[in-house]
Amino acid sequence: MDSLQHHFLIAMPSLKDPFFGGAVTYVCEHNDEGAMGLVINIPIDLPLYELLAQLEMAPEDERSELKRPVLQGGPVAADRGFVLHTPKNGFSSSQLLADNLMITTSPDVLETLGSEEAPEHYLVALGYAGWTPGQLEQELSENSWLTVPADTELLFDTPFSKRWQQAIARLGVDPQHLSSQVGHG
Repeated sequence: MDSLQHHFLIAMPSLKDPFFGGAVTYVCEHNDEGAMGLVINIPIDLPLYELLAQLEMAPEDERSELKRPVLQGGPVAADRGFVLHTPKNGFSSSQLLADNLMITTSPDVLETLGSEEAPEHYLVALGYAGWTPGQLEQELSENSWLTVPADTELLFDTPFSKRWQQAIARLGVDPQHLSSQVGHG
């Protein structure tokens, strides 16, 4: 199977998993060792400024961008933070995912949020979604997910509540026409 890195996984309506029902997941890595991604449309009741305050990184002023919620990135390592952002060099633990997207796991990126040094666009997630080798391929064969190439418009410009519908629309599919039945010929 081709790598699904830099794609969105869109949960089918039949996926009733408590973490992934209605989810759109950005795939950060997908190879022979498994897959890793971040759910990008399920906010938790924690504004970014509160997270920064808990980490004793409170900015000098409370910019409106810091009032946005932190996302539930997935069920694995829920206490670990991930920042998905437009490219910006200088952080100690960053990985380029695509020409226009990076992921950073080091706290130094958090220190820049709300300042002029912050990446132009970013989202912060706690936890991640992980799949063992072959697990994601199995879930795809069971029709749990649809896939579509990722784009920064959906990541950074689309309201969280509209990301699932907008991701489906990128496939040219009306969500009301999706069947919850799984079938193989």
